[in-house]
Amino acid sequence: MLSALAIANYRSLRQLTVPLGRLTVVTGANGSGKSSVYRAMRLLADIANGGVIRSLVREGGLSSTLWAGPERFSAAMLRGDVPVQGTARSEPVALKLGFGGAETEDFGYAIDIGLPPPIPSTAFSRDPQIKHEAIWSGPLLRPSTQLVDRKGAALRLREGKSWQAVGRPIPAFASMMTEHADPRDAPEMLTLREQMRSWRFYDHFRSDAEAPARQPQLGTCTPVLANDGADLAAALQTVREIGDGEALDRAVDDAFPGASVEVQVEGDRFQALMHQHGLLRPLTAAELSDGTLRYLLWIAALLTPRPPALLVLNEPETSLHPDLLPALGRLIAQAARQSQVIVVSHAARLIAALDDSEGLQQVVLEKQFGETRIANLDMSEIPRWEWPAR
Repeated sequence: MLSALAIANYRSLRQLTVPLGRLTVVTGANGSGKSSVYRAMRLLADIANGGVIRSLVREGGLSSTLWAGPERFSAAMLRGDVPVQGTARSEPVALKLGFGGAETEDFGYAIDIGLPPPIPSTAFSRDPQIKHEAIWSGPLLRPSTQLVDRKGAALRLREGKSWQAVGRPIPAFASMMTEHADPRDAPEMLTLREQMRSWRFYDHFRSDAEAPARQPQLGTCTPVLANDGADLAAALQTVREIGDGEALDRAVDDAFPGASVEVQVEGDRFQALMHQHGLLRPLTAAELSDGTLRYLLWIAALLTPRPPALLVLNEPETSLHPDLLPALGRLIAQAARQSQVIVVSHAARLIAALDDSEGLQQVVLEKQFGETRIANLDMSEIPRWEWPAR
């Protein structure tokens, strides 16, 4: 379990600490920063797979992703007495991401990404570099809870009350997660890396006429639905055979009363079929409406026989009729019994369907002076957070 997500200087997220529950719903008006929270979570997951620098490059480089406003707002700016304007920079350029563990046995992590020193100047002077990484136990970084510390190329590991330096330097473009995950002297790093690699993200499933989910596909045992939903039929059949087949039938009937789903297997190819009340033959996936197909994809994703540590859903209501959202809410709440779930959504009916869920944390975002803030919580409800110093 994670207790908090912390982001600094990423797009509109100048300084944001988001409390996390067993089920967290992040909502707000269009342009409030919901997508930036989702993308920041994706960047965190990329760290464990060695791809965070490449991901920043795909977003246009570090300069493109950094907070574009002033380093800080003066009281006069906030009152509107003077226009918002830049001030002399007092801190280095830094994009920071991190999360805290919910309990002392859960690990927290933070990363600080910046720019190379200005001297000597090279053609790669704008390349992002990892300046600092830290791993600790529990929700808050303290000297007594820190387990791993990386500053620049130097890595050190805690051994009892002392620190042991690792002789091999860490490249500036690489995370310590992928450069030194030794099960003997750094078991915490290996454990955390594998946990982060298990995080699962679902964004917008394809449902157009050419969507892979509409076509018969070669099928193998599929405990985890692919991000694009191409292996829908195999994933549904896997749920039925090694997962909870009864939950699958209930989820279909909950959304489409009287309907059922089966998987037709012809040789090596699998195809999803849907029986609907009043029809004389089942409909193939190619014949289903966009909303119906998307809902079947959500069933396959949320009833996975291999639940992840963290499941992040970005606007799952897309292309669904409002009448389907209460059933989707029940399906998400069921998934939250097995995984920690974060839902990014602006669908009021879906959010209402999750209101009574156990362990729910709702976070409403708003923008003030271009900066994303939490509108529905006061400071006492936002977890304390400490960034590691460079």
